Amino acid sequence: MRDLRIIFMGTPDFAVSTLKALVENNYHIVGVITAPDKPAGRGRKLHESAVKQYATSQNLTVFQPTNLKDEVFLNDLLSLKANLQIVVAFRMLPKVVWQMPEHGTFNLHASLLPNYRGAAPINWAIINGETKTGVSTFFIDDNIDTGEMILQEAIAIDSEENAGSLHDKLMHLGSELVLKTVALIQKGPVKTTPQIASKDIKTAYKLNKDNCKIDWDDSLNNIHNKIRGLSPYPGAWSFLMNNNNTVNVKILKSCKEFFEHNAPIGSIISNKENLKISVKNGYIIIEELQLPGKRNMDVKSLMNGYTFDVDAKML
Repeated sequence: MRDLRIIFMGTPDFAVSTLKALVENNYHIVGVITAPDKPAGRGRKLHESAVKQYATSQNLTVFQPTNLKDEVFLNDLLSLKANLQIVVAFRMLPKVVWQMPEHGTFNLHASLLPNYRGAAPINWAIINGETKTGVSTFFIDDNIDTGEMILQEAIAIDSEENAGSLHDKLMHLGSELVLKTVALIQKGPVKTTPQIASKDIKTAYKLNKDNCKIDWDDSLNNIHNKIRGLSPYPGAWSFLMNNNNTVNVKILKSCKEFFEHNAPIGSIISNKENLKISVKNGYIIIEELQLPGKRNMDVKSLMNGYTFDVDAKML
């Protein structure tokens, strides 16, 4: 049985679950690497990452390098004498870092690799209408999410699941998979599986304003999946033209109504309790929406103080 000295690397809430599992299972965490504090909020006060907050609460040694190739940082890493590094939701590591420990550096990724390599695997699995996804652990190599796989576990995507609820499920499933992976490495040697290269592999592109915009000419299913896949953050958005004014709105929850109609694409049908947008093969029924500068509202609350003119439409 190998005596492990572990460095953990991660930043957001998704990574905290794994770090917590390692601590609670009495693994020896010799250091935690996370992002530098960043200004946030109206007062622009420095905000600590979720991983840093948890690590400091457990009196773990924390490093926040701005440059992962900095000589001082690299010497600090060496001084920890770690023999395993675990990465969850962190940035790309230079070779000098991931090659450092004796037992390698492995990453937890929120997809069934080789599909959905990249920055936003949870979102794209839902956007693309997948019915299952999962988590994978793999040893890091020179490229992004391409290393030899160690373990993988699948989970069903519910038909009305959004990115937020799937994130939480995968976060907990991932922490369990990391514990299983560490146990394998502790026993050693680990049998790995190469990722099979294929032109049919689906990619989890970084989300941006363009690929988060709703195309109302798309199919009913695709629009609904995009809304689910981008909720609650960053949110699928659209231009709303109403009362001679055009604004950006986010649509955070919807349901589908299949119905043959002749209404123009993007037309809005509304009453005191319902808000529907016409699409090719039916209607998107909006359940939650966010107007500029406002909080997220359910449609009934929205309709109490907001009216749509007869020519209002989504663009």
